Amino acid sequence: MPQTLAMAQAPILPGTTVVVRDVCSIYNGYRGFVQRISGSRAAVLFEGGNWDKLITMPLRQLEPV
Repeated sequence: MPQTLAMAQAPILPGTTVVVRDVCSIYNGYRGFVQRISGSRAAVLFEGGNWDKLITMPLRQLEPV
């Protein structure tokens, strides 16, 4: 088995912990939980101290942890 297939990124599914990887986003580097997926977008729940925020963003901006 070639190493490129073994190193393939895990799929992003509901319940997956992800980090935002988009330098143009104010959420760059934030860690959250995928709540649902619709097409090429995911609803990600960010929790931080005294606030919770549910943001919909493109899957291409997300990286599984």
